[in-house]
Amino acid sequence: MQKPILLKDLLRLSKNDLERAKVRFCQHDGQGTTSLEYYIRNPDIINIEGLFNRTKTRFFKVGQIAICLFQLSKDTWLLSTMKEVTKELGIIGGSNYDGEELQDYSAYFGRVVIKHKKGQAQHVWLKTIIDDLEVIQIYPNVFDGIDFPGYDKVRISYNQLFTIINRRTKDWISALENQKAVYLITDKENGKQYVGSAYGENGMLLQRWSNYVANGHGGNKLLKKIVDESGIEYIEQNFQYSILENYNSRVDKEIILNRESWWKETLGSRAFGLNAN
Repeated sequence: MQKPILLKDLLRLSKNDLERAKVRFCQHDGQGTTSLEYYIRNPDIINIEGLFNRTKTRFFKVGQIAICLFQLSKDTWLLSTMKEVTKELGIIGGSNYDGEELQDYSAYFGRVVIKHKKGQAQHVWLKTIIDDLEVIQIYPNVFDGIDFPGYDKVRISYNQLFTIINRRTKDWISALENQKAVYLITDKENGKQYVGSAYGENGMLLQRWSNYVANGHGGNKLLKKIVDESGIEYIEQNFQYSILENYNSRVDKEIILNRESWWKETLGSRAFGLNAN
């Protein structure tokens, strides 16, 4: 059996740095949005707000090293940043510290996946768990979300779609930009569905989904009503996007519109969902 590679084997921290290093485990915001979703949308949400957020308890002091691990799955974590705390801001209920990223370790940020069975504490001294942090994978590039899984396996949240569109994630952009499709939007809060289509004249699939990222509704009457009444935050928290059928750019518009209508009837999205017509 091969000896496991531990995080300490990569970092090789000095005794002094080990003594002043603390780990923050980021999992979710307490309202259903995971740290993974926040990181995919914007790493700074985790690397600044997630790492340095303070409630009543003061987690760090100036001069300490703050290490951020956010949860990928039950016992796997991604090393997202390491910072030396340079200033305390006196903020409770928000980001309470300033810090400088430790460039000596920057090659590992967003790339090193660690296996660790976390206890109840969100903050722990690194020295107490250093021998338990096993490196199980190192990504060749900085983690930026999910890989394109194939058209028949697409099921992504608004935050994931936001990141794909705004970071121009290469494999997703290549897959969507010249594709026509019938797609499904699901409100996970109540199960209501919207069936839409991209048939060329109204844009390819990438363009249609970019419209939803821009304003939450893409011009749809009932989706716009949700945004007007509950804000785009509701869309961000509850909406999911998937592909029912995909077509190449040469397929005739009428074929796609007929299939769109078929799916609306099949799923009942006119009678019980979010399709107004």
